[in-house]
Amino acid sequence: MFFHIVLERNMQLHPRHFGRNLCRHLVSKLMKDVEGTCNGRHGFVVVITSVDSIGKGLIRDGTGFVTFPVKYQCVVFRPFKGEILEAVVTMVNKMGFFAKVGPVQIFVSNHVSSL
Repeated sequence: MFFHIVLERNMQLHPRHFGRNLCRHLVSKLMKDVEGTCNGRHGFVVVITSVDSIGKGLIRDGTGFVTFPVKYQCVVFRPFKGEILEAVVTMVNKMGFFAKVGPVQIFVSNHVSSL
C-alpha cells in the first residue's frame, strides 16, 4: 500500500532563480511538481521525504533554462487488486457504492461474479 522509494527526475529551472537560493528554489519546484501526482509505475506520490542529490545543470540551447538531474526519496501510495483498504463511502446507489481511499475513488458493485 505505502512504499518509501527513491526516484529521479530532470528539473528545469528559469535563470531568474539562479543565485544563492538555487537549491531551495529547485527543491520547492520539485515538491510543487511531484507531490500529489500519479505515476502509473509507482502510484500516487504522497510526500517527498528528502532530496538525495542534485546533479550538475545542463544549459538548454536558446532558452536559458537549466536542467538539473535530481534524485529524491518519497512515500508513494499504490493499491493492489485484492488488497483490503479502509475507505470512506461517498455515494450509494442500487448498483453498489462509491468510496474514497486517499486520492483514489473506488466502486464496489452489488453484483457478485462467481469464478
